[in-house]
Amino acid sequence: MMILGFLSERCMCGYELRKKMEQLQGDSRKFSDGAIYPATARLVKAGLISERSEPRDGRQRRVFTLLDAGRERLIHELRDANGFYVTDITKWTVVLTFLNVVPDKADRDAVLRRRYDLLSRQDVHFFYCDAGNPLSYDQIDDPYRRGILRVHDAEIEAELAWLSEELGLPDDAADGSADGDAVGRA
Repeated sequence: MMILGFLSERCMCGYELRKKMEQLQGDSRKFSDGAIYPATARLVKAGLISERSEPRDGRQRRVFTLLDAGRERLIHELRDANGFYVTDITKWTVVLTFLNVVPDKADRDAVLRRRYDLLSRQDVHFFYCDAGNPLSYDQIDDPYRRGILRVHDAEIEAELAWLSEELGLPDDAADGSADGDAVGRA
């Protein structure tokens, strides 16, 4: 999805794609040419992007362009984002980065609503007891794990407020996690 997304912005060579992808992923993932070029080759073969060779910076570069079929695939993947694309923060960041490519606001809002519904259920946890039940904030003695939960709760509260605003929900819609009994402490 990232390759198609970045190519929706402009044509790029493999090096530029790799740098953009690394910037978006931060330190969580590094990409090598050995990962980029097989992926672009599959996308070229599928008719989603085109490839041409041109001189850039004194070197021959493989430059990729998003084709109409690639734009349609990107829109479809973004519009139907679910599962890990909504639950995993790294994948969710990718979805949000390119969601503006989806032309229909109702489709974009449906994606945001899936994330909002997930976060507002208040069952997102990090730590579990041996029986598999989530531990509340008060059940955790380790100050560093409690710190993880406090930071996580603040992030969830902020994201719920933003999603609520984007979706035009009533001001009290995100209050479920803003009250002291927040997501990690449920």
